[in-house]
Amino acid sequence: MFLFFPKSRFTQRHGFHLVDASIMPLLTSFAALTLTTGFVMFFHGYGRGLETTYFGIFSVLSCMFLWWRDITREAVFEGAHTGIVQLGLRYGVILFIVSEVMFFFAFFWGFFSASLAPSIELGNIWPPKGINTFNPLEVPLINTAILLTSGATITFAHHAIVAGKKQDAILGLYLTIFLAVIFTGFQLYEYANADFTISDGVFGSTFYLATGFRGFHVFIGTIFLVVSLIRLRMNRFSTYHHLGFEASAFYWHFVDVVWLFLYVSIYFWGG
Repeated sequence: MFLFFPKSRFTQRHGFHLVDASIMPLLTSFAALTLTTGFVMFFHGYGRGLETTYFGIFSVLSCMFLWWRDITREAVFEGAHTGIVQLGLRYGVILFIVSEVMFFFAFFWGFFSASLAPSIELGNIWPPKGINTFNPLEVPLINTAILLTSGATITFAHHAIVAGKKQDAILGLYLTIFLAVIFTGFQLYEYANADFTISDGVFGSTFYLATGFRGFHVFIGTIFLVVSLIRLRMNRFSTYHHLGFEASAFYWHFVDVVWLFLYVSIYFWGG
C-alpha cells in the first residue's frame, strides 16, 4: 500500500542548507593528491615530476572553479544561503584564517628560534656570515606601502557595495587587483636579485618559505578578488548579501597583516 502525501508536507521548514550530492569533494581530493605527488617527484628528480606538478595545479584550479561555481549558483539562483547559512559560512572563513595564522606562526617560530640564539655553526651572529640581506627601506618598504594602500582600496569597495554604489565598488576592486599585481612583480624582482637561495642555511630556508608561501597567498587572494569583481559586474551582489566579497576582503586583510609581521621581523629586525 502506498501513501501519497501533499507536496507541502516535505517543504523545508528550517533555514539550514541541506547540500545536494556532489562529486567535487572526491575530484578535489584526487587533484590535491596529484599536486602533492608531482611536487615529491619533482623534488626527488623523478621523471615526469614537473609535468605531474603542472597537471596537479591545473586540476586543483579546475576543481576550485567548478566547486565554487556550484556554491555561487546555490546562493544566487536557488536562494540556499539564508541568514543562518551565511553566519555559518562566516564562521568557516574565520576558522580558515585562524588555521592560516597557525601556519605562518610555525615559520615565525622557526625564524626566531634560530635568530634569537644563533648557534656556533652560524658564527653566533644573525644574519649568518655570508648572507647579504635586503635593505628594508627599499623594495620591502615599497611593498609595505602598496599592501597598506590595497587594504584601504578594498575597504573602500566594501563600503561602496553596502551603500549601493556599484561603480565605486568596481573602481575599488580594480585598484586593489592592480596593487596586488604590482606587489607580486616587486616580489619576483626581489627574488631575482637576491644574493642567497633557499639552500643557504636556516636564514635562506625560513626567508623563502615564509615570503614564498605568503606570496602564494597573495596569488590566491588576487584570484579571489578577480572572481569577486566578475560577480560584482554581473550584479551578483546586493547591499545586504555579498558574502563572497566579504570572504575575499577578510582574506586580503589577513594577507596584509601577515606581510606587516614579515616586514618587521624578517626584513627590518632580522635582516
